[in-house]
Amino acid sequence: MVSEDRDDIPAHGMPPSLLADLAGQIRCDVISFEGFDSGREVTWFLQAIRGQEQITYGCPDDNPFERVHWQHYWHCQPCSYPDRTGDLRTVVTIADFYTGRQWHSTGMYTDLYQPKGLEHELMLTLPSGPGRSAPGPGRTLRMFLFRGPGSDFCEADRALLTLLRPHLHQAYLDAERRRHPGPELTPRQWQLMDMLAAGHTNARIARRLGVSEGTVRKHLENIYRRLQVSSRAAAITRAFS
Repeated sequence: MVSEDRDDIPAHGMPPSLLADLAGQIRCDVISFEGFDSGREVTWFLQAIRGQEQITYGCPDDNPFERVHWQHYWHCQPCSYPDRTGDLRTVVTIADFYTGRQWHSTGMYTDLYQPKGLEHELMLTLPSGPGRSAPGPGRTLRMFLFRGPGSDFCEADRALLTLLRPHLHQAYLDAERRRHPGPELTPRQWQLMDMLAAGHTNARIARRLGVSEGTVRKHLENIYRRLQVSSRAAAITRAFS
């Protein structure tokens, strides 16, 4: 599911087919993927799937729920958890923070969730990553799985989303790369660039690729020529800008 080559790359976010497949793995009534900028209190994009309906907002002004969401954001413990703690890895549920009675008394529930018929939530957070959606203070990506009244998400659902987390992040980065194409390098050259960006020496790259250091130097010469740069630092900056 996470490695499938998908053609439905939207202007923002994940391929809708990937979100739909994920909703088939973890039962939910709505699944959404959103770009949060909590420093500026804006949602720079939102895409959601509810049944057969797909909803996309490409900027804050498009989203009729934007003002209500940010009005209650900092008082909503699960929503603001990544900002308050710096923890971008833990998959959280509303039940981690509130009892049912407490949740129903919050402004977020009464003004936003209840009118939409939503009761339960599973939230995954990702760093906003490289690309045009550059990282910055308060900028994160959020994936929400929602259910209406009835059974809450279970620990198996949380475990599966946690397991898929790095692969979903890579799927987003791949979509960003396809939306904003960088230099044309071969798969082998991109593999070498990834190791270069990780700080590996020529010798270590050679060992990992099973080639000689001379071959690595030749690859680097070809990469520098394609990128029109003359150093490792410049190549990394150009390739991953």
